Amino acid sequence: MLDGLRQFIADILAPSAEADRTFDDTGYLLAATALLVHVVSLDGEPSRVEKRKLHSLIETRFKLDPGTADQLIASATRVEGEAVDLYNFTSVIMRSVNEEGRLRIIEMMWEVVYADGQVSEFEDNVVWRAADLLGISSRDRIELKHRVAERQAGRPADAAQATG
Repeated sequence: MLDGLRQFIADILAPSAEADRTFDDTGYLLAATALLVHVVSLDGEPSRVEKRKLHSLIETRFKLDPGTADQLIASATRVEGEAVDLYNFTSVIMRSVNEEGRLRIIEMMWEVVYADGQVSEFEDNVVWRAADLLGISSRDRIELKHRVAERQAGRPADAAQATG
């Protein structure tokens, strides 16, 4: 278990040319996907809806074909299971992704959280911690949460804001 984490960190610090990661040199796709896998796994075994949402987000947001998305999710599931905390992933993202990209990652986390129609206290807390580690303000985190919740409820964001 620790060997896998050590290898993950070694690959991030000094990626080898022979590494079988086809994603990118920085590892931010793996780190972002690991955060999403962590969120989807918080309330037990992910439901079919949550798994579909995760795959859909990885394919569309990262512009990956289904097979590559499956490989990325499998790798992320492995490293997420071996990680001690969120910092391993957020530090990679902080080094590799601008603020706009980090906001999109937090939005993706909310989308995974809302996939099953419920938000647990644990899910809310993990997104809050990840957002904090990614330098995302509380205001932006909460705005993203409301935007995703409104989309999930089928209401346009502007109409919901006008009512309250």
